[in-house]
Amino acid sequence: MDNRAIGYIDSGVGGLTVVKQALTQIPNEQVYYIGDTLRMPYGPRPQEEVLDFTWQMVNYLLKKDIKMLVVACNTATAAALPDLQAKLAIPVVGVIQPGVDAALATTTAADIGVIATAGTVSSLAYYNALLQGNNTAKVTQLAVPEFVDVVENHDYTSAAAQQLVFDKLGYFKEYQVDTLILGCTHFPLLEPFIQAAMGPGVKLVNSGAETINLVEQTLEQYDLRHDAGVPVDHHDDEYFTTGHVARFAELGEKWLALEQMSVKHLELVADTLIINKNTELD
Repeated sequence: MDNRAIGYIDSGVGGLTVVKQALTQIPNEQVYYIGDTLRMPYGPRPQEEVLDFTWQMVNYLLKKDIKMLVVACNTATAAALPDLQAKLAIPVVGVIQPGVDAALATTTAADIGVIATAGTVSSLAYYNALLQGNNTAKVTQLAVPEFVDVVENHDYTSAAAQQLVFDKLGYFKEYQVDTLILGCTHFPLLEPFIQAAMGPGVKLVNSGAETINLVEQTLEQYDLRHDAGVPVDHHDDEYFTTGHVARFAELGEKWLALEQMSVKHLELVADTLIINKNTELD
């Protein structure tokens, strides 16, 4: 047993979709989360820059003595997961392989679509992993970075967002995918529009939510589960953002159905993230 928190990192608010699944599936686990909203999106950035940003978030959470790290960002997973797993003494879980495994288990014709950021698409992380799992698979990728902006701007329920999703996903009309991987943790907030655009015959795979299955397995494997006799108070969960605190809290409370989140602002000083005590929201 281990009563320390699980750490989650993302380029912004999208990783909260992973946390939401965690709160449902492993509710007796404490959450520490960093969303680097000031520097999102990560998708267009060079891989080395994403790697640097990722380590800055990880180093902050390591100071808080987390027991496991969840890279709740597809772009960061593609850029940094092997490096993190090689150098950290705690288990590290990314969001790509769980999405791949779920898609391969879901598809009936091995016709799989992937929507993600430009960085994730160009890394070929999903593409290569899907073909490694099934070398006969037909994989169609599409970069839709605009979806990230819609979510971060809190515009993901609007008619404009719906039209954007329909316009972009019209690309798949030329292909016969039966399964679509939501290869960015922001995208589940647009899931109703994505499903409507793709049609009822296409099954959606939420890579972030699937990740919590692997997190649960890893907790068991390393005997890291929180003591069942010591209930977790999620009012003690901690959320951090490099961007606008109130805006982060507004979306987080709505998405996670929380009455009040403890959100603190992080600022970058000499390549190190530190608390900006002047802009805390508790």
